[in-house]
Amino acid sequence: MSVVRVHNFSISLDGFGTGEGQDAHAYFGHAGERLHEWMFATQGWQPGGSAGVDNAFMRQHDPGIGAEIMGAGKFGYPGWHEDPEWKGAWGPNPPFHTPVFVLTHHTRSPIEMEGGTTFHFIDASPAEAVEQAKAAADGRDVRLGGGPTVIRDFLAAGLVDHLHVVVVPILLGRGVRLWDSRLEGLEQGYHVEATSAPSGVTHLTFTRAHE
Repeated sequence: MSVVRVHNFSISLDGFGTGEGQDAHAYFGHAGERLHEWMFATQGWQPGGSAGVDNAFMRQHDPGIGAEIMGAGKFGYPGWHEDPEWKGAWGPNPPFHTPVFVLTHHTRSPIEMEGGTTFHFIDASPAEAVEQAKAAADGRDVRLGGGPTVIRDFLAAGLVDHLHVVVVPILLGRGVRLWDSRLEGLEQGYHVEATSAPSGVTHLTFTRAHE
């Protein structure tokens, strides 16, 4: 059965999944790349990188995925919808290689990229987006790519089956948080595990508890 998964989503100690001041040159605002340095240091990201705990989690990102859902903020910088030539931040061959459903109020025609990625721009509720993505995934899983607002909304709607959050030992102080009051008691519906890595990050996994 197709499930909805979140992988490698990094937050600061104070819960921010992105920093403040995002623009075309700073996709994570004042956070820069600090939330993702643990990932960049892995063998799966670069030859000669680490082959330990971080690498094991990082490599779970792709297997079994048939479609992705992402928010407008992950697809592009604020205001990207005003540029008809904008095709995302990943170059001509994005790393998704599946249909990708971009949640936006500024819809446009699908964009076919190299490597099997096609961006579909939809104005839909979380439940509607999951329905469309599962149909496109053809029996495989759907990855929920972020950003923090999107993941929070899908969690609040009860649509996430597996959540992998990486707590990075930095304090951002401002930006967009992952958690809010709607998610109080979230852990009660999941099996939760924590794994510490030598890099200093903590991998938290929430797997839906089925009765």
